[in-house]
Amino acid sequence: MARKLGIDAFEHYFALGAGRSYQAVADRFGVSKRAVTDLAKRERWQEQVAEREQQVRASAEQKAVETMEQMNDRHLTLLKAMGARAVHALKEHPLSTGMEAIRAAETVIKMERLVAGDATQRTAVTVEQVTRQEIDRLVATDADGDAESGDDAGSADAEGGDDSGSADEDW
Repeated sequence: MARKLGIDAFEHYFALGAGRSYQAVADRFGVSKRAVTDLAKRERWQEQVAEREQQVRASAEQKAVETMEQMNDRHLTLLKAMGARAVHALKEHPLSTGMEAIRAAETVIKMERLVAGDATQRTAVTVEQVTRQEIDRLVATDADGDAESGDDAGSADAEGGDDSGSADEDW
């Protein structure tokens, strides 16, 4: 029976996907389920399936990362072109008539930061800081029955900084 169950047996088993079973392999090759089970144990079919599925997941994740990087590159190229046009319009038109350029520049800055991941990271830091401040305040209240304001109450705003001049450096 070992001749009937060769490398093709595992390949067939793997190709069955989520509905795979030793009985399906036995039926396909005309052998007993016991023969398939014995071969599967000897050749570590379950481990091989897990390894292959992990490789497939890793490959899919890598492709997704590459796709996102390509998309981000396209978006950044577009944003830089838009930013250059906005800077040009700001230079050419007085502020009273250059409001579209100002809005375009603001949009470019926000979008460029979003594509770079800056906005998401800043939000996560701010939420974490606020959570820590609240916990510190609650602990201080429980310890001495008196709420303390904490020294770093404004640190979330302070870390945000003034970003008004940094966008022009990239253009």
